[in-house]
Amino acid sequence: MEILGRNTTSPEQAERMLMVALNNGWTSIVSRLKWRKGIQAMIYLLGGSGYIGHAYQSLFSLRGLDYKVIRRADLDYTQPRVLAKALEEGRPTFLINAAGYTGKPTVDACEEHKEECQIANAVLPGRIAEACAATGVPWAHISSGCIYSGTRLDGRGFTEEDPPNFTFSSSRCSFYSGTKALGEKALAGCPNVYIWRLRIPFDRVDHPRNYLSKLMHYQRLLNVTNSLSELPEFATATLACWERRLPFGIYNVTNPGRVTTREVVELIKDSGVCGKEFSFFENEEEFMRLAAKTPRSNCVLDSTKITRAGIPLTEVHEAIAHDLRGWQKTA
Repeated sequence: MEILGRNTTSPEQAERMLMVALNNGWTSIVSRLKWRKGIQAMIYLLGGSGYIGHAYQSLFSLRGLDYKVIRRADLDYTQPRVLAKALEEGRPTFLINAAGYTGKPTVDACEEHKEECQIANAVLPGRIAEACAATGVPWAHISSGCIYSGTRLDGRGFTEEDPPNFTFSSSRCSFYSGTKALGEKALAGCPNVYIWRLRIPFDRVDHPRNYLSKLMHYQRLLNVTNSLSELPEFATATLACWERRLPFGIYNVTNPGRVTTREVVELIKDSGVCGKEFSFFENEEEFMRLAAKTPRSNCVLDSTKITRAGIPLTEVHEAIAHDLRGWQKTA
């Protein structure tokens, strides 16, 4: 599937973007991609059919950006040589990997489909890196904050410099979290790649993957503290990383602050979008005994790095309230 939109980048804007790229150490990429005034950007998107992928498609269409969704049914991008050939022929200026395996309806499903989970989350990122390195295409990998648990010892959120603590090697974790950590590990030292960490996405449209929808449909809830990512803001902020040519590396892309499940429930009640009576588990032990097969990652991330770079994100309580005010119920 390919959707083409009008690229509105002026020659002057392209020239400024080129200078920013050179100043941030993008010399080799600029050379290999043969940048020039008036260049038309083409973004390749892997995993475009998922919840995250659709958010990017909506953003690209809104912005009039040229992009192409690479479907695995049409091109086996899990094979580096196949993907490298497509990149060499298509010459995209950027690639975003939104493909992955999360399990449906929850991460418990990953415990029963370990092979699919491992290939999509742990193996695929390294294969994409191989193809992009061979063709000189800069790219981004959508990772997850689920590789952490809790907070730092000082009570603050985890930064990009903090080693993950909810992994196969550091603690008893879910298989999903373990594979996501391996995916990041596979990219350690790889050039020209962003790693954008998402955390419990939500938005204003009712959807099985939307955190707000999940809370409204679950019979009982566990009161925990987490960072969250408002999905349209996540897509916008991450695209801004590329457009502004921020240095490559890891970025926590979560709305500033932290929020408890009970606080979100109160916001839902105040909005009037759901009138049900919410019930809570007494503690995590009861939750694990009655409702879960594998431990959950509940954590707080620090998004200061991306906001200090000049990319704004709405405070988490405000972002939730905003989406609830514009809530769109689906059939």
